Amino acid sequence: MAYNETLADRIREALADMPDVTEKKMFRGVTFMVNGKMCISVGDDEILCRIDPAEYETLMERKDVRQMIHGGRAMKGWVFVGPEGTKTKRDLDFWINHCLAFNEEAKASKKSKKK
Repeated sequence: MAYNETLADRIREALADMPDVTEKKMFRGVTFMVNGKMCISVGDDEILCRIDPAEYETLMERKDVRQMIHGGRAMKGWVFVGPEGTKTKRDLDFWINHCLAFNEEAKASKKSKKK
């Protein structure tokens, strides 16, 4: 699985002080699980962010953001963010903070609960 190691390292560094972070190879990249829940994934040159669906419309207006389409419909709790949206530490931290904020409320998948 090829994914952007530099981008993954930037996320690893940002999450380094979090107590319950694991990595899983999935979505053709690496996914960072926080508190047993999918939080943020790294692909070739973009990240997949799990966000509060209530903030979806507002966050879609930011630079280099696109919908996640699954089964022919937009997934309102997920967005892809391309390189322009993660260029600076401030940009990347913005997305990581949104993912972490929603992670507190997000439900774990049935598969991750079975552990």
